Amino acid sequence: MITEVILPKLGQTMEDGVIVEWVKKEGDPIQRGEVLFTVESDKAVLEVEATARGFLRKILVPEGERVPVLTPVALITREADEDISAYGAPEATAAPAAAEPAPEPAAAARAEAGPVAERPTGRIFASPRARKTAREQGVDLAAVEGTGPKGRIVEQDVLEYLAVQPEPVAPPMAEPLPRATPMALKTADALGVDLATVSGTGISGRIMKADVSLAARPAAPPVPEELAVESISMSGTRRIIAERMAASHTTTARVTLVTEADATEFAQAREQLKASVTESWGFAPGYNDLLGLIVARALREFPYMNARLSADGGSIEQLAYVNLGMAVDTERGLLVPVIRAADQKGLRAFGTEFRALVERARSGRSLPDDLSGGTFTITNLGMYDIDAFTPIINLPEAAILGVGRILPKPVVRDGEIVARKMWTLSLTFDHRLVDGAPAARFLQRIKQLIENPYLLLG
Repeated sequence: MITEVILPKLGQTMEDGVIVEWVKKEGDPIQRGEVLFTVESDKAVLEVEATARGFLRKILVPEGERVPVLTPVALITREADEDISAYGAPEATAAPAAAEPAPEPAAAARAEAGPVAERPTGRIFASPRARKTAREQGVDLAAVEGTGPKGRIVEQDVLEYLAVQPEPVAPPMAEPLPRATPMALKTADALGVDLATVSGTGISGRIMKADVSLAARPAAPPVPEELAVESISMSGTRRIIAERMAASHTTTARVTLVTEADATEFAQAREQLKASVTESWGFAPGYNDLLGLIVARALREFPYMNARLSADGGSIEQLAYVNLGMAVDTERGLLVPVIRAADQKGLRAFGTEFRALVERARSGRSLPDDLSGGTFTITNLGMYDIDAFTPIINLPEAAILGVGRILPKPVVRDGEIVARKMWTLSLTFDHRLVDGAPAARFLQRIKQLIENPYLLLG
């Protein structure tokens, strides 16, 4: 018995993945639930477990290779020496000895009889490779005769069916439609890119979303050879970041509002918390923890900021839950772990979950749900002496809050100049979903809660 191991879809936006490491080797015994390999996708390296027991008989995709989701990457057999020669090909048929090989009986019969008669309705049994080839070539599997075990259609059956079909007569100037992923087609339509001009980097030249985004960029002037010190591949995490940032830049109507909040009392409250709870909690509450709670509270009060554009673009969806994304800088690039139901958590629970998410992100062990499902994002560059900036919206969210440094400044209070700790905040929002005044009221509420942190107790 042969069981195909497929590359699973480990996230909503996952189209493909790179096999990072095969934990098991060919010939190793396998138990259900054991880790077979690790895959990089959607900015995380994830473990894939075996769904069947037996022996890892054959690795179909080597380490370092990128493949689309649902692609077979290995074979597991019940016995260690089980024959897998028939996998992916029709069962062998005897051919008469002759100077030239005779066509296989199934192919010859199809060539003489023309198109195969329509099968009765019912389930069609076909291998994943056969279905993939049929989908790419526009073949109706109901018209293909299967030669695999129990009449199962294998990839070779689809190829033979195509070989005996008459060549379609194309109209003048007609060109074949390039093979592309659904996301690539959608991106090409949004950016006005002609797929015929795009070179695909996927398997068999398939056009990926990143290929379309790259083709949409204006051509850069050539760099003199002596100036090119190093060439860094746009793959893995960097490729995904590039795709998402380009999509956000080209599809949103971005507006950024900037304000300063007096964080003097906020900083004092944080110092008092550090002194009183650090030992019992096991960590010192940070500025990000307190600010996260403030933003979650404000999102609950202003639900139009906790929204997204519907999939068809015809409506604005206000979400019943606040899933707060907190941008984190890692060695593998920018990651955004998501704290779910952040508006329902207390400071201790928020801080504990946030630290666990950050630890997994920085060690490359994020779970699929860690980096997906966010409804609003906070990104903090204050530790790098940045005051204000224009963050890029993390689609499909409606807005993102950029956080600068807390800096002592002279301000006027009650007619006198005093030193206060001022905090710069930058709110970038999508004007298609939110107007300027409502967005300003939301930012104003965040400022009010920072300047009066005791309001969080209400």
